[in-house]
Amino acid sequence: MPVIDLNSDLGETTDGVAVADDHAMIQLVSSANVATGFHAGDPHSIADTVKAAAARGVTVGAHIGYNDPTNFGRIPREINPARLADEVLYQIGALDALARRYGTEVRYVKPHGALYNTIVHHEAQAHAVIDAIHAFSTDIPVMLLPGGVAVDIAERKGLRVIREAFADRNYNPDGTLVSRTLPNAVIPDPEFVAARVRQVAEDGSITAVDGTVLTVHAESVCVHGDSPGSVALAQSIVAALAEDGIGIRSFL
Repeated sequence: MPVIDLNSDLGETTDGVAVADDHAMIQLVSSANVATGFHAGDPHSIADTVKAAAARGVTVGAHIGYNDPTNFGRIPREINPARLADEVLYQIGALDALARRYGTEVRYVKPHGALYNTIVHHEAQAHAVIDAIHAFSTDIPVMLLPGGVAVDIAERKGLRVIREAFADRNYNPDGTLVSRTLPNAVIPDPEFVAARVRQVAEDGSITAVDGTVLTVHAESVCVHGDSPGSVALAQSIVAALAEDGIGIRSFL
């Protein structure tokens, strides 16, 4: 049976204010990108998400980001690379400590938001992020957008790269994601989203906003936990993949 990993950004509840139904999403996905408190999340809420993921057997990843909770980590920042590297390593280590308390561990790393998009093209920040991940573990995978400079740097470092596609985000013709400042950045239609995941799983491609068909060969597909109707989107994806005989399983 062909398989694909389905991941979601979770653990982003801060001071009791939830942006996603983490427990419902954990029943549907195979990997959880858990916030580390920098863009969102507080230690208790993060721990609750990790505990639920561990109980379900969902793979836990560190969703590292800029230290910018005011903007949910979605604004690009100029930052000293050495400082960025320290902040990334700090985030992974903190989440790993919580994960080990509940019988699991950080099994991969995925940058969040603006950091994820910045290291597609910003070489200094990409080096800082990858160096920090490598310092934490020399064999931990890193989840990235295909085609960016961070992919090349990670592979030169000997890290496994998990190439990712997005179910609920629109793409530009160059393979980057449509900016969240634009009204068509996020896709809310469950049927459309399910069809996109089928395209990724079966054809290794995704269609950009102008109709360009992009090759992605993704091992994992993301549905954002904080997207409108995220649970319905994930349920639609799961049903569509099951209908096509495609299993959902972690890449590890």
